[in-house]
Amino acid sequence: MITQSDAGKSWLDRYGPWAVVTGASDGIGREIVRDLAQRGLNVVLVARRGELLDQIATEVRQSNFIETRVIVADLGKAEDVEQALLDCEALDVGLFVASAGFGTAGNFLATDVEDEIDMLDVNCRAVLVMAKDFSARFARRKKGGLIFFGSIVGFQGVGNAAHYAATKAYIQTLAEGLAIDLKPFGIDVLSCAPGPVETGFATRSNLSPANSADPRSVARETIAALGRKTTVKPGILSKVLINSLATLPRFVRTMILSAIMASRTKHHDGSKAQSRPKQSA
Repeated sequence: MITQSDAGKSWLDRYGPWAVVTGASDGIGREIVRDLAQRGLNVVLVARRGELLDQIATEVRQSNFIETRVIVADLGKAEDVEQALLDCEALDVGLFVASAGFGTAGNFLATDVEDEIDMLDVNCRAVLVMAKDFSARFARRKKGGLIFFGSIVGFQGVGNAAHYAATKAYIQTLAEGLAIDLKPFGIDVLSCAPGPVETGFATRSNLSPANSADPRSVARETIAALGRKTTVKPGILSKVLINSLATLPRFVRTMILSAIMASRTKHHDGSKAQSRPKQSA
């Protein structure tokens, strides 16, 4: 349990009293909700699966004596994004965590264009629209924080995950730029670039298993990095892969990560589109 020390109270003052977390029903998003609740923040949980959100909201509310709100939304739909923002208008939000997202995997020719568009809407459009809204609110407060979720595949192109890697490159670049734009307004911006994590992501993307990080440790390392870094690489595998590849030419990084992804998708039938992946929350 994270105690309410003087440092903790300072953290709460900077990023509280309310935090909004998308993708809150599963994986890293769920663990971030738990971590923030332990720090004393009230939390708005946003995802598609209302029953799971209600369970998590009840758990953190009773364990930490905080307030919670649940917003059931499909962030692939523009109207749901707008409604979620409207539902948060009356709350004094100081932190936005955009952890909702999903990925497609396999040869680009074998994926469904509707899946790719849905992924673009969830991974990029929704993040942009919500970050724009909350950034303006935080600028008026002269404090706040934004946490985005990139990936180790977002630093170069990756075969068999071409469009997913592109969405994560967008997030990484956006975070780096916003960190400059928003710093004068007292807003901290962080991009989390994890490797494989023990969530339902691999199953939904039809990927073979890989060594994966625990979502709880990823969440904790991410929260701890807010206000200290622009990019955090949680987990040993993420650090090893990103740091070891960093000095290599971009095309070499592309070839290496493409080979890794090819090994995780070799069971796919390249002549057919894979089943429609689901959002991570």
